[in-house]
Amino acid sequence: MKNILFILLFVFQSCEGKENKFEIKEFKEPIKMNIQDNLQIATFAGGCFWCTEAIFNEIKGVQKVVSGYTGGSVKNPSYREICTGNTGHAEAIQITFDPSLISYEDLLEIFFGTHDPTTLNRQGADVGTQYRSEIFYHNQEQKKKAENYILLIEKEKLYNNPIVTKISSAVVFYKAEEYHQDYYAANSEQGYCQMVIAPKLEKLRKYYKSNLK
Repeated sequence: MKNILFILLFVFQSCEGKENKFEIKEFKEPIKMNIQDNLQIATFAGGCFWCTEAIFNEIKGVQKVVSGYTGGSVKNPSYREICTGNTGHAEAIQITFDPSLISYEDLLEIFFGTHDPTTLNRQGADVGTQYRSEIFYHNQEQKKKAENYILLIEKEKLYNNPIVTKISSAVVFYKAEEYHQDYYAANSEQGYCQMVIAPKLEKLRKYYKSNLK
């Protein structure tokens, strides 16, 4: 909780301005969670997945971060379909992590500390249901921890406005198109990366230094 007090700057530039050359729809199989016994999965939606992916890729104990779509009703959605807001999906990340190195509670703290959980269907200039704040739990233990964490930050009155983050059971997760994967690492000089993601990473490195790789 010591770091949740900081609120990141939200730069008013949307991540929807993605290149038209990526309009070809790829067939995406749902992610199959064949993971090692000592690893666990967490699934978060907190705005543009370029941002959340870049953040959690820096966290110690995180083995893998996949950007994708979940929580909707359309099978095998494309990015273009997601952007209409009609599929019901959220831009989300699926995190494979080692609980002996990073706890689920620590992941929750970083999740809440690096996006605004009080803005409904919006993060900065990114507006739409696909940018909603939502936790997708994979078991009852994760559900309880997420519920308790929200109760805690509400009790501490860390935000002026109510928390709107939803807590939902994990459903099918579709991996996003390949050009979305590791987007910041491959495009750090791009405008959105420089203006929105880089400042978030700078503050992550300042306030969560002990959790970094």
